[in-house]
Amino acid sequence: MNFYIYNTMSRKKEKFIPICMGKVGIYTCGPTVYNYAHIGNLRTYIFEDLLKKSLEYDSYRVKHVMNVTDVGHLQSDADTGEDKMQIGAERENKTVWEIAKFYEDAFFKDCKKLNIRRPDVVCRATDHIQDMINLIKILEKKGYTYVSNGNVYYSIDKFKDYNKLAHLSMEELEAGSRVEVDKNKKNPLDFVLWFTNSKFKNQVMQWDSPWGRGFPGWHIECSAMSLKYLGDRIDIHCGGVDHIPVHHTNEIAQSEAAVGHKCVNYWMHGEFLVTNAGKMSKSSGEFLTLSKLEEKGFSPLDYRYFCLQSRYRKQLIFNYDALQQAHLSYNKLKEKIASIISTVDESERADENLIDSYKSKFMEQICDDLNMPNAFTVLFEVMKDDELTNREKKILIESFDTVFSLDLLKYDDKQNLRGIDEDEVNRLITERKEARDNKNWSKADEIRDKLSDMGIEILDSKSGTTWRVKR
Repeated sequence: MNFYIYNTMSRKKEKFIPICMGKVGIYTCGPTVYNYAHIGNLRTYIFEDLLKKSLEYDSYRVKHVMNVTDVGHLQSDADTGEDKMQIGAERENKTVWEIAKFYEDAFFKDCKKLNIRRPDVVCRATDHIQDMINLIKILEKKGYTYVSNGNVYYSIDKFKDYNKLAHLSMEELEAGSRVEVDKNKKNPLDFVLWFTNSKFKNQVMQWDSPWGRGFPGWHIECSAMSLKYLGDRIDIHCGGVDHIPVHHTNEIAQSEAAVGHKCVNYWMHGEFLVTNAGKMSKSSGEFLTLSKLEEKGFSPLDYRYFCLQSRYRKQLIFNYDALQQAHLSYNKLKEKIASIISTVDESERADENLIDSYKSKFMEQICDDLNMPNAFTVLFEVMKDDELTNREKKILIESFDTVFSLDLLKYDDKQNLRGIDEDEVNRLITERKEARDNKNWSKADEIRDKLSDMGIEILDSKSGTTWRVKR
């Protein structure tokens, strides 16, 4: 089946054509590990996880590479502001190395809770300094750089169509990136490849280079590592929409200048998570983390389910009322699935043609630029289809959940069984069945009411009767 994705470069939905048949190389911009990831950041990583798993559902072999920025990222994407790693170190009275390790671990713990699969390659910037130096040397040899006040700058005037990804005029790019005056730049949009004379006199993370002892600019990191692990022709590059006007624009300028041709075939960007106060960001002070949602009584998968109810290219409005609705819907969905799989008879029919028909319908939606809301519609159709056996439904739900990754077949109600005598419940259900078989409806209703008073809900279906603790 054809896979369609929205390409930021063309501003169109395009048929995906891989560079190598059956294989996909994906590069995603990872975290800057100076603080916890906020839930807006995590929405982007959920989208990228869905992309990878949807491609795999369509039988592609995916190689996913993600960087970890542990050096070089200043507060502004345009080389201004304070050093983010130093901010974290001063805030917590730790070394920058300790900060990087702590928040990298915290990030991957959050990802695990959200069922975001770890990338095939996780590459830290500090482990690839020589790769960045080598790339800068290539750009220098080709005439794309200049040295000013000890720093190595990329000259955007040397690169044709610098603004082709952002689709903005040079004036709009300059205004949007909040560029501060830097008398060392020939063009305000030029950016630093290597700092040897920054305002951070006591910069801890420094390395020797042909231009002096210093540290890399942020943008060169992703170019160096994507080229190293995926080569000079990459299928898909992802990130948040905030990366479009500066970071990814600069990546394109660096990478294409170095190799002499287009490097990335498809650019995909996830939209912002917004609140009443606007876009969520760490610079605004207060920001929501996954642990804060857990403190409010929500599970990480409540949040994943919340994100999956919207298209990744659409801004998603977050508030606790909306998350509560997602929580209730998600639990109701899992309860319905639990009632289905609890009555599965493994000797039931499993018609491959029926199963494949629904898998095809599901694939049609996820292959349509990750249309998750419509993919859920297919799931609900499966659950309501009386022509399917429960065994067929279980097979399909399990199949769809390889993409959703919501643990749909895992339902643990043990925490709600405290004080419940399961033997007594099962005895009453058997007694009720006998009453129904004898058409003694009043006794059957009486037993149902008794069970209800005990906090038990009865679920009757063609396959039999099950029960659950009322919520």
